[in-house]
Amino acid sequence: MKTGSPRGRAATAAEGRGRALRAGRIGTTGLLLSVAAASAPMMVVAGVMPTTYAVLGMVGQPLLFVLLGVVLMLFSFGYAEMGRHVQNAGAFYAYIARGLGGTVGAAAAVLALVAYSTLQVGIYGLFGFEVAGLVDEHLGLRVGWWVPALAGVALVGTLGWLKIDLNVRVLGVLLVVEVVLVATFVVVGLGDPGVDGLSSAAFDPDTLTGTGLGTALCFCVASFTGFEQAPVYAEETTRPQAVVARAMFLAVGFAALLFALSSWALGVAAGPSRVVALADAQGPHMLFALTEDRLGGTFTNIMHVSYVTGMFAAMLSFHNVVARYAFAMGREGLLPSVFGRTGKFSGAPTYGSALQTFFSVAVVASFTLGDETGFGDPTVPVLRLFTWCGNVGALGVMVLMATASVAVVAFFVRRGAARPQLARIASSGLAAGVLIVIICYAVKDFDVLLEAEPDSAPRWVLPGVVGATIVIGIGYGWLLRIARPAVHAEIGRGNHAFQLEKVATAPGKANKPSTAA
Repeated sequence: MKTGSPRGRAATAAEGRGRALRAGRIGTTGLLLSVAAASAPMMVVAGVMPTTYAVLGMVGQPLLFVLLGVVLMLFSFGYAEMGRHVQNAGAFYAYIARGLGGTVGAAAAVLALVAYSTLQVGIYGLFGFEVAGLVDEHLGLRVGWWVPALAGVALVGTLGWLKIDLNVRVLGVLLVVEVVLVATFVVVGLGDPGVDGLSSAAFDPDTLTGTGLGTALCFCVASFTGFEQAPVYAEETTRPQAVVARAMFLAVGFAALLFALSSWALGVAAGPSRVVALADAQGPHMLFALTEDRLGGTFTNIMHVSYVTGMFAAMLSFHNVVARYAFAMGREGLLPSVFGRTGKFSGAPTYGSALQTFFSVAVVASFTLGDETGFGDPTVPVLRLFTWCGNVGALGVMVLMATASVAVVAFFVRRGAARPQLARIASSGLAAGVLIVIICYAVKDFDVLLEAEPDSAPRWVLPGVVGATIVIGIGYGWLLRIARPAVHAEIGRGNHAFQLEKVATAPGKANKPSTAA
């Protein structure tokens, strides 16, 4: 078929649509809802905050969220500016490749795929355990945690095949419900304080001293995970240069404010002198116990359901991100080209979505087969699947954030824009330094993050997964540079590297990598 004929032009246009995400699908509000949902506010308030109080005994958690909000704003200052120059569903790896080269970009692509995949699949364990508990409590039916977990995989996978517009609506509704319920608790918790009254001790810098500070930073940084996903949707937004940056800053500010107030309300409602002991005794149920005392059983039951639906929103949000990373990698030749195709009707990265669904089923099934604890025991779904995968994913994302900050500095310096971008370069450098320190603490105290013994195998194996992924990714990038230079040259550019390589290796064509800017 001649490409100059009407049929040929139509076929070429159809092929182009199949290799590109549908533009103009998401505005500022939709993007903000999509990335904020990944933070799962209810899961953070009910799960992460009591764990931080219990494990570390540090009552200054609210101040930590404020300080980290400032650090992440500094990170976003340069990261968002990078988004004005690069719009690519590969986000992290695209930015890193443009700043530090294709080999490091390939390593970042592999790490992003592993980090976000493990983050997403880990939540299935907690989701399955909590849903099974609710079914048992309210319906009198005992089911294994893997039943609702696999049902969640199926539903998330189905939504991942559909238009992003529908996903945004689902995420928006679930997030708004979460925020309303959390905000209600904040108002009531601060309005009806515990035994110590309305105390501001949590914002005293002296409360941050102690050996647990580094680990507390790791817990709190993980709570923010999600805001950095905004550039992943750049190709699908209405005005990416403005919308992505706006959504990112709003997401960081929103999360910092909500989490600081929520952790303060938890401490005030329990009483600063009792919050550590109460969190240690009740764990995630501390929030619901404090709520029931003040708002009654009905409101608490609604909040518990929202706790579960918030997990679902986070699973869907992370699923969408993984699908788009797989799409970007397939489009550029880092994965088989089939992953670089979109659905004919939805315009969604359906093959990337299918890949993550398959991975989720495989991981949940493997943990199910190894579960000999029976019904109602959190050992496998929570203490292993959720905790192990969640911490591996969070560590991987922190490494990506630190590397992206360095890449921002390199990108603008190499472009000769150091002077006009000096403020962004400085903020990115400062953010990189802080994030590297937090990463060192995370690796050092990984046994505390896992609540495991210092000499246990997971304490070394799990952070080793991140290290091994980086090494494998660098090796993969090095091999691409030698064997497929056209693909290597286009990493992070979204320029259909697989097509360029085809042209470069065709008879009569010189095998030269593209030098497009």
